[in-house]
Amino acid sequence: MAITAGGSLNSVPASVQQTLASNYIDFTAEATAGWAQQYLPDLMEKEAEVFGNRTISGFLSQVGAEESMTADQVIWSEQGRLHLSYAGTVAVAGDTNGTFTVTADIDGDTTVAAATGNHGIRVNDVVLIASAGIVTRCLVVETPASAVVTVEPYDKADLTGHATTAGGSVLLVIGSEFGKGQSYSDNTGTHSADRRTALEPTFKSFNNKPIIMKDYYEISGSDASQVGWVEVSGEAGQDGYLWYLKAEGDTRARFTDYLEMTMLEAEKTVDASVIGFSDKQIRGAADAGANGAGTEGLFAAIESRGNITSGVTGVNAATDLAEFDAILAEFDKQGAIEENMMFVNRATSLAMDDMLASMNSYGAGGTSYGVFDNSEDMALNLGFSGFRRGSYDFYKSDMRYLNDKATRGEINRVATSAAIRGVIVPAGVSSVYDQALGKNLKRPFLHVRYRASQTDDRKMKTWVTGSVGAATSALDAMQIHYLSERCLVTQGANNFMLMK
Repeated sequence: MAITAGGSLNSVPASVQQTLASNYIDFTAEATAGWAQQYLPDLMEKEAEVFGNRTISGFLSQVGAEESMTADQVIWSEQGRLHLSYAGTVAVAGDTNGTFTVTADIDGDTTVAAATGNHGIRVNDVVLIASAGIVTRCLVVETPASAVVTVEPYDKADLTGHATTAGGSVLLVIGSEFGKGQSYSDNTGTHSADRRTALEPTFKSFNNKPIIMKDYYEISGSDASQVGWVEVSGEAGQDGYLWYLKAEGDTRARFTDYLEMTMLEAEKTVDASVIGFSDKQIRGAADAGANGAGTEGLFAAIESRGNITSGVTGVNAATDLAEFDAILAEFDKQGAIEENMMFVNRATSLAMDDMLASMNSYGAGGTSYGVFDNSEDMALNLGFSGFRRGSYDFYKSDMRYLNDKATRGEINRVATSAAIRGVIVPAGVSSVYDQALGKNLKRPFLHVRYRASQTDDRKMKTWVTGSVGAATSALDAMQIHYLSERCLVTQGANNFMLMK
């Protein structure tokens, strides 16, 4: 079965920048049977709300918080891993018994394990070296000022059998072993053994910058005092027969949605971008720093520092528990946060419902979803709000932004390869070091930072100018201005999952 959308599903035009004749009913032309005919039409003055609640904001308010800031950028640091694990290259009999050349830490950060020997492996460490299906327990006997670590296996003479592919091996420090009376700097023996190096914890520093968003609505003094025949209504609670109430309310609601959509979709400029040069509207350096254009939104942060699942090729991946098992395995490698919220589009939500229903041995005929008595007079519940798999809890919710045709819904349909099915957000809070306060704080993984001080609060700023109402100028019009300066802080992006 296929559903064909009508050619003109909505006769109400979208907002435009100019006044059009099609926005008004013509009561004068005889061709339209207007006032030239003698019969009084039955006017339905109440505006029909055919799209329900048209706003999409609310996602960030469910999963995050808002805090003020007084700087051009926000900088935060995140803990490094506690245990020492590195990727590298094995030499089977290098330096007689075998060597391991560190190329990067386990997360692939090459700056941590540079050729200068900037790693945490020390003499007398007991390590596991794995490659090509082989795991060998070794003792570290030499760590010169380079990335090459000399080891001696416990159960054989050298590392024979290990793959020597560049970067194809993994080393994990599991402890240490010393001889009786052996000090930290015992230089006797074949190799130079010196462990007199303390380990310093490492951290990663991230930053984001706020961007300024603006909009405004204007109406002349004459139109502001003109009554229409349509009784307007809107999401902001506006009601009456003054059309500018409708227009201003829609502008405000649209701007509020922009605040959230920007926090989801925005990204910083890169060196190749021309945004910021003199021929563009945004002034500043074309880079990703504090002076560049753009800001890092949620999707960009996850794509850069988080996890992405594309599921099973050729099918909606949410129909298979294998995808969630892979997600669990990845979360185990990261923070292992047990409670997670899933915000997904409609197709993925329904696929998850079908997947969970298929786990019920009585659900083959579609008669037993969930746990309840299937009374003939009861409305059958065919949906699930969450489930538990392993030690993880997932709470599912539809995300209107991913479904609505006027937002991401149509973008996903056109760009299927880049479509976003949903996002998995960890619940709870994270402990981070605040450089401004000089101490650790617990904050939600997601929170919005907005510019504010005792002088000016730019979280959501609105002001009116002109001569309509409280006169502020000689302009025979009302101008309503909207402004916000904000950015999104995505902490612990390694615990997030983008479903594409």
